[in-house]
Amino acid sequence: MVTAFRIVNRVKEKRFFAGEMTQQQLADCVGVTRQTIMAIEKGKYSPSLEVAFKIAVVFGCKLDEIFTYELE
Repeated sequence: MVTAFRIVNRVKEKRFFAGEMTQQQLADCVGVTRQTIMAIEKGKYSPSLEVAFKIAVVFGCKLDEIFTYELE
């Protein structure tokens, strides 16, 4: 039996609680484009492990506080 999983994230929520950081500000901190951040937030793109860790560092939290792997 094949089980479907998906990566979900709390990037938008973390941005809000970080002084309403913009997508562009986060993108600049992480070294990607605003469009990449937008796609990550919408679940249309899964970031590389390096980018995921950079995002966690920006927010000062653990990776699993932002990204989780859930059963669909």
